[in-house]
Amino acid sequence: MASCCACRTIFACFQSELHDDNGQDDEDSPIVILSHRKTVPVESDLTGNLAEVTVVESDVVCELSEPLIHNVPSKPLSDSPTVIPSHRKIKPVESDLTEDLPEVTVVERISNALCEISKPLIHIVSSKPLSVMEINKLLEQSRLEEAYPHMQSLRMKFQREHEALGEKTPFLQISNEEKDLSMLYETLRTKVIDIIKQSPSLASYNKKLLEYVTIIIQEEKKRKDVGRLKRWGDVWKSAVQDGVRDTIKGVQLDSCEENASWLAVHLGHLGKEIVELLEKVKTDLLNLYPASFNVFETYVSSCHKIIGEHLKELLGKITELKDYYAMLDFAINQYHGEKILGSPSLQPEMRKQMAFTLPDPFLDQIKDKYCNCLQEELKSLLSNIIKVEKEDVWMKKDMPKNTEDGGFIISEIHIDICKLIASYADNSGKIDESLKRRVLCSCLEALKHFPNSFEKEFTNQTSSLLGPDILDCCLYCKYHSVYANTFSSLREHVESYRESCPDQVEELGRELDKLLLNLRQALLKQFRAETEAFMKNMMTRTWLKTNDDFKELKKRLETYSGFGTTMRPLAAQSYANDLHYHVVKEYITQLLKKEYSCKGNKNKSAAEKITDQWGDFKRLFREMGSTLEWLHPLGDQLSLIIEQKNERDITNLLEPFLNNYPDISENQLTAILYFRNNDVKKNVKLMLNKNTVIQHFIVLKAKREKTGEKNPDRMLFSDINGRKAKS
Repeated sequence: MASCCACRTIFACFQSELHDDNGQDDEDSPIVILSHRKTVPVESDLTGNLAEVTVVESDVVCELSEPLIHNVPSKPLSDSPTVIPSHRKIKPVESDLTEDLPEVTVVERISNALCEISKPLIHIVSSKPLSVMEINKLLEQSRLEEAYPHMQSLRMKFQREHEALGEKTPFLQISNEEKDLSMLYETLRTKVIDIIKQSPSLASYNKKLLEYVTIIIQEEKKRKDVGRLKRWGDVWKSAVQDGVRDTIKGVQLDSCEENASWLAVHLGHLGKEIVELLEKVKTDLLNLYPASFNVFETYVSSCHKIIGEHLKELLGKITELKDYYAMLDFAINQYHGEKILGSPSLQPEMRKQMAFTLPDPFLDQIKDKYCNCLQEELKSLLSNIIKVEKEDVWMKKDMPKNTEDGGFIISEIHIDICKLIASYADNSGKIDESLKRRVLCSCLEALKHFPNSFEKEFTNQTSSLLGPDILDCCLYCKYHSVYANTFSSLREHVESYRESCPDQVEELGRELDKLLLNLRQALLKQFRAETEAFMKNMMTRTWLKTNDDFKELKKRLETYSGFGTTMRPLAAQSYANDLHYHVVKEYITQLLKKEYSCKGNKNKSAAEKITDQWGDFKRLFREMGSTLEWLHPLGDQLSLIIEQKNERDITNLLEPFLNNYPDISENQLTAILYFRNNDVKKNVKLMLNKNTVIQHFIVLKAKREKTGEKNPDRMLFSDINGRKAKS
């Protein structure tokens, strides 16, 4: 055997014994296989009569083109070795390698003639391949470096046989051979997929196996004949995805019964697992594949896809708000944050990858479920607020645990509600600003039903306070004052969300306004109940003789006006206006009932009393802050009409009266005239509409209707149901 150079270039030499002296036919010629790796020992049972195998690193290798396996002629041209480099074309060596030169000189000449390649790996197998079962066993044992060359040898053997026999090849023989090759390739495919799926972990202790897989995939990509791995790129990518899927499925996932924070914990482990996986890909796998494989990008995109699938599976298991929040936070923030895809250990490769985003419909689905769950949770908390108020305040006849708000007593209800809304909004804002707006609108939507629920329970629990006990009645009124403050403050706070949720603010505002009105009306109803007896005695003979009933009325009016002073400005003003309107309406109603008429000069006394009492009303309501200034002139103008001695003088007063109170009717004016004087003859004229005052009134009314003069803001008399004059 020719001696080999001891330095970096090594020549593969074959003695003439490679040629069978006994006339061995072509089937015994060896197969030389060249790949891109270091030499491995060639086992004796696979080499036939081979003496030694070494590697030549040369300077004449250029482009990659030839297939991995080459069939060596059964009869060498000389004793010179046959060197078949993989994926390279070899330029012809100018001198004959068989000339009678010293062995060392031959080696040196070849070394100088060949260009350097990256330490190729040569497999030499006998042209007599192993049996199908033996090859299959090697594949199952992951001995791809042995099995794959034999598969190719077997394939080539079948091809040679077919070519030799041509069309005479029996169909059954062809069918069986194809089945054998298909079985081997299916086993190879299964094994390759299994290795790829485990490649992140294999890379740390069996890189060579992954190298074989890479070479096989590349070789099969180029091969066009029978047995080729179909769609090798799809197979590889699919295997990568399956491997990522297995990794994610292996992440710890507790049940909600085992761990209340099961999802947050799982997603935390999931993030760590993804980082570890991609770190292995970057450090261990990236250099094992050619750049054309886009290994890192493929693993990242696989993570994106499988994470999306995994989150969809988890979504079906979620029932609590905190878990929806955890999923949204993971999908929108954490996955892209520094702990996962933004991890410094994955840079700079990760910066080149496309950003992960779940499909918009799926993200919207999570957000919808989150908002729906949030609404249900908020409704439950609002119900609990009412329950606590019932048990701690109303049932104990205690005042609410108050908080001073600008000096006004107020319940903590609105504070609790505002804190809840702010908490939900702020937390969702940490995930996404658009989610914050959706959450705000969802909160206001849920809150829309709270005023009605509160009113029902409050009315049921406090109606028992309306009895003979003065203290209970006082407490009843204080409650209404406090809750008027509470919901007035809440109403103002809700307005701050109008820009984000205009429709929800509008709807909730109407519900709150309705509750505030009902709270004020409840106070007025109680005021009416306490003053009804005194009010009925107004404009009567008793009223004209004594001030007792008016004093009682005034006393209670002062008490109820005091409740207004404990209210916040907005609520206090509305309450003052309501009370002002109610008192004026009821006071005038007594005059229009036609139950009393002044006789003689009593009309003057009545007019004076009306003026005095009206003065007290004006003072009280101005102190309360009523803005119904248009009601103030009414008492004085009525007094002027009532005190007139001659009816003609009354006609001069009608036009300014109509300007202030255009909705007064003819019957109501008749009632005022009736109260002024009950003269029988004049009363008959009133009924016959021949009274000069009434006739002038009709003319003025017709004139106003013709000109379209209206004042809708000053409607009082149309709200009073007067009685017809007694016959």
